[in-house]
Amino acid sequence: MDVVLGVLLGVVLTASAVALGRLASPRRVLSPGEEGVRAALHAAAATLPHLRRGLTREPAENAVEHLHALTQANAVLIADCDQVLAYSGDGPPPNEPPRAGKRVAVEGHAIVAPLVVQDRRIGALAAYYDPERRLRPEDTRVVSEVAALVSAQVELSALAAQEERLAQAELRALRAQISPHFIYNALAAVANSIHTRPDEARELLTEFAEFTRYAFRGNRSYVTLADELHYVQKYLRLEQARFGERLDVRVNVAPEVLTAVVPVLSVQPLVENAVRHGVEKAVGQCRVEILGADLDADVELTVKDGGAGMSEEDAAAALEGRGQGIGLANVHARLQSTFGPEYGLEVESRPGEGTAVRILVPKFRAGVRAA
Repeated sequence: MDVVLGVLLGVVLTASAVALGRLASPRRVLSPGEEGVRAALHAAAATLPHLRRGLTREPAENAVEHLHALTQANAVLIADCDQVLAYSGDGPPPNEPPRAGKRVAVEGHAIVAPLVVQDRRIGALAAYYDPERRLRPEDTRVVSEVAALVSAQVELSALAAQEERLAQAELRALRAQISPHFIYNALAAVANSIHTRPDEARELLTEFAEFTRYAFRGNRSYVTLADELHYVQKYLRLEQARFGERLDVRVNVAPEVLTAVVPVLSVQPLVENAVRHGVEKAVGQCRVEILGADLDADVELTVKDGGAGMSEEDAAAALEGRGQGIGLANVHARLQSTFGPEYGLEVESRPGEGTAVRILVPKFRAGVRAA
C-alpha cells in the first residue's frame, strides 16, 4: 500500500506541475495549481477500484478515461502483451498493441511505458500527443508515473488473488483435519442414543447435518461472529451428548461484537481443541468457556478450558504448527492474512491450569464481508 501511495503522490505532483503550466491564465478564478491537484487526485483515485480487478478488458475500459485525464495527452491506450484492451482520445485506436521495452520510450509523437508486475512485463500504456507539439521531459515523467500507478494496482490485484487462493487452501486443510475426528465422535454419540433416546438421536442428527453443511460449504470465506458461534453451539451440543455432565459449557459474548466478520471456522477449531485436550483428558467435570469482549474498534474472543494445560514451549509450537494438529496455526495464519500481523491468536497455558486462547479481530475491515 505504501508503494501505491508513493506512486499516487508522484502522479499527483507531476500532473499538478504540468497542469500549472498549461492552465496558468489571469482570467481563471481558481488557482491553477489547486485546480491541477484536485483534477489529478480525482482522476488517480477514480482508477483504483477498476485496476484492482486486474489487467483485463473491462477494468481497462473503465479506467482509461481517468488515465487520459491524468496524462493530458490527446489519447491514451492500455494494452496487454497480445491486444489493445482500451483506448480513449482522438482518432481510431491502433490495431496492434505498442511494442514496450523495459523502459519508457518515445516513438514519434507517442510515449510508451511498460506495465510491469513482479518484474514481468504484462503490457503497455501509451500516450499520444499532437504531432505539432514538442514532447518535453515532463510528459515522459507523467506517463511513466501513470504506468507505475497502473502496475502497482494490478500487482495488488494479483497479490489479493494469491492470498485468497492460499486462504482457501488453508481452509481445505483445516476441513480435512476436522472431518474424520468430528464425524466419528458425532456419529458415535448418535448411535448411543438411538435405542434408549430416539427423539434425542433425531435432534442430534439434525444438529450434525446442519453443522457439517456449514463446515464444509465451499462458497464462502467469511461469516459474522454470530453465525460462527451459532454453529459452534451445534458442535458443542453433539459433544455434550457424548460427554454428558463431564462437559460444562459457559458462553458470555457481548451482543455488540456479534456483527464482526471473521474467517469461517475460526472459532470452532479452538473449541474443538478445548474439548479434545481439556475434557477428554480431564478427570471429572471440565468447563469450556467462550467469552467475547468489546474493545472499541476491536473484538477479543477467548476460548478457555480447565483441562491439563501445557507448557509454554508446547503452546508456542502449537501456534506455529509444530504440534500434533494444524488447527491453531491454521486459524492464526488466516486471521493475520485477512486482518494483518497485529491480529490473530494468543495462547496462554500452564500445566495443570488449563488453556486460554484469545482471538483479536477488528470490528470492521473494508473489503472483508460475510457471505
